Amino acid sequence: MGRLAQTDGLTEIQRDILATVRDFVDKEIIPVATELEHKDEYPTAIVEGMKQLGLFGLTIPEEFGGLGESLLTYALVVEEIARGWMSVSGIVNTHFIVAHMINAHGTQEQKEYFLPRMAAGEIRGAFSMSEPGLGSDVAAISTKGVKDGDEYVLNGQKMWLTNGGTSTLVAVLCKTDEGGSTPYKNMTTFLIEKTPGFGPNPTVPGLTVPGKIEKMGYKGVDTTELVLQDVRIPANRVLGGVTGKGFYQMMDGVEVGRVNVAARGCGVARRAFELGISYAQQRSTFGKKICEHQAIQFKLAEMATKVEAAHQMMVMAARKKDSGERNDLEAGMAKYLASEYCKEVVEDSFRIHGGYGFSKEYEIERLYREAPMLLIGEGTAEIQKMIVGRRLLEEYRLAE
Repeated sequence: MGRLAQTDGLTEIQRDILATVRDFVDKEIIPVATELEHKDEYPTAIVEGMKQLGLFGLTIPEEFGGLGESLLTYALVVEEIARGWMSVSGIVNTHFIVAHMINAHGTQEQKEYFLPRMAAGEIRGAFSMSEPGLGSDVAAISTKGVKDGDEYVLNGQKMWLTNGGTSTLVAVLCKTDEGGSTPYKNMTTFLIEKTPGFGPNPTVPGLTVPGKIEKMGYKGVDTTELVLQDVRIPANRVLGGVTGKGFYQMMDGVEVGRVNVAARGCGVARRAFELGISYAQQRSTFGKKICEHQAIQFKLAEMATKVEAAHQMMVMAARKKDSGERNDLEAGMAKYLASEYCKEVVEDSFRIHGGYGFSKEYEIERLYREAPMLLIGEGTAEIQKMIVGRRLLEEYRLAE
């Protein structure tokens, strides 16, 4: 297992969960990940295995059939999964965010209806904020929900839905314009159940998932658009039962999602380090193993330090949220640091591999294409720095 990225103070249950997931990753994910990724093939068998392990209900309370574990446990599980294949961690991430939003903000009826089936993996979630041309400017969304009797009629186009095709439940952020004084108070989250698949949805008239977006990396998991044309949603599928709360609900989801992305960065970086230090002990140049060259030892030292620093910051951010405290500062820092360090560690491992790193036969080639997604997922590095900067100014404001 190695010395890096250890977490102090875990319970026996947490250690058992992580040991089980680590074994699953080593046996069921790593051996097939590169082949599936090159084919851009959805990992059906891996997803079934995760369902059997109960990972889709990891953080869902026990009263709804889940394991009731903490954000820290979930983040450490994600770190292990991403070490095997980052795309698989994406499959559980959006599901986890939607489950968290329903558990934290949903009505009792919504919790009882959705959470038990989400815990079993029968319902799998996706969430949708972004739109074409919108990026991180959430306040500028144009997708609208207009009340019509006991229903809302939704129209618009959403973008960058992870699991958009394979999911059966999508949390969609829309403008409802029902009296809020700012754009942020005029947004509402709708819970839309649908049939998995692409094209016009057979069970939700007017809802279309056009198809998969072709990507440089992050393959296997589907990333899609979502088109809504006069989609009618009953009022009892407004998250929390009250309009105007959508922005804050989504930001709560994204906050835990940023810890998740930090965990993914930690997992990918750790795998890149493992590959680099292993290859350095096998490859010889100028009459000795390349790990004996000081230049390579320097790289390994820098890589290991970054893996360790990112992991500890991610753990701190998760524990802060679990304690009930505000963690947007720590989550932003962790996401920013882990994604940047991940990119750097992967590139150093790529350099250690030399020409072979450019070959699809070597795993590092896949990691090299996956790492950039973490720089933009759940808010770009620049957005994280804006969040961190504003929070620091709040914390260190001079007395007037």
